[in-house]
Amino acid sequence: MAEVVDSDELLRRIQRARRYAQEELRTWEARARGPEGDGDPGGGDAARDARGRQLAYEAVVQVLDEILSPGRHGAEPSTDD
Repeated sequence: MAEVVDSDELLRRIQRARRYAQEELRTWEARARGPEGDGDPGGGDAARDARGRQLAYEAVVQVLDEILSPGRHGAEPSTDD
């Protein structure tokens, strides 16, 4: 059976998800930089994987930001010709 939640609970869940995504983003940013702070000098798989995850979490944070505060995060592209 599906759980029914009110709008306040839904907002709390989205905010919690955003905080989690921000924490993960910071973690993967640090891993992408590597221990030296300048990335993996050999260009290894671990650094590439970390960069990919970093980009994914950046996208998640941007989407959740837009849900929580619509329109504050940049204008939509213009379709004027």
